[in-house]
Amino acid sequence: MADRAGFTEYVVARRALLHRTAWVLTGDHHLAEDLVQQVLTKLYLRWPRVERMDSVDAYVRRMLVNANVDRLRRRRHLTGLDSVDAVAISPDSDALLDLRQALESLAPGQRRAVVLRHLWGLSVEETAATLGVSAGTVKSQTSDALHRLRDLLTTTDPRSHRDRS
Repeated sequence: MADRAGFTEYVVARRALLHRTAWVLTGDHHLAEDLVQQVLTKLYLRWPRVERMDSVDAYVRRMLVNANVDRLRRRRHLTGLDSVDAVAISPDSDALLDLRQALESLAPGQRRAVVLRHLWGLSVEETAATLGVSAGTVKSQTSDALHRLRDLLTTTDPRSHRDRS
């Protein structure tokens, strides 16, 4: 079997970022871990070919986004499971919970664009290539998403209402 030391190094260096990305996409730490594990299993099997690519990160991001899209498609075929994905966040992380709820309100394309642009730090062109859309679509989805997030996070912050009382 081919040497997989590079795979181990990659996983050690990128696992936390992959998990954060999956968490933002899924809204659940357990689902995120499952998604990352699924992607890493596939990556391990393909590693001898993947490690020679120009951008392993881009390939793995695409795998992660595609795995989540597949998960959502499978979920749509099931009924009565809309409320199963409760976010497990500690009570002292109100800002994180507010952000997660705001992200959930975005359309899936907007959420993916925001995650890739602002969590991964990809350029517009890299995001467009990862999502298989045009650069203009990435720009408009990101802009619309950021406006919506700004509106949601400035108008629904319960702490701001407490401070005025």
